[in-house]
Amino acid sequence: MATNLSHPPRPILNLPENDREEMDLFADDDDIERASRSLKAMSHPLRLKILCTLGDREISVQEIVDHVGTSQSNISQHLAILRDKGILASRKDANRVYYRVSDGRTLRLIGMMREVFCHHVR
Repeated sequence: MATNLSHPPRPILNLPENDREEMDLFADDDDIERASRSLKAMSHPLRLKILCTLGDREISVQEIVDHVGTSQSNISQHLAILRDKGILASRKDANRVYYRVSDGRTLRLIGMMREVFCHHVR
């Protein structure tokens, strides 16, 4: 059932006009779909732990395995998902593969999630 509003909805947050315009740009269906796919890929606890482990560094698969504490095959499956969604970039050096977060904005998003959800981080 559609609701007929006699006035535009009031913003919940008191954002500066520039920030509101940026949020309006996010209303494109393709952008929403891309964001949804990326957030879904990051939402798995192990993948989120991998992202937090990487931070702003480039780390080998073996270092990720050592830090996260699960099998290399399991880590590799999760790394492939994050890479396929464009969240991670990789490079091969001899017989080692190194991963890094591909976009600084994703790093900021991870940092913001830590601020919101990890109470020991302030």
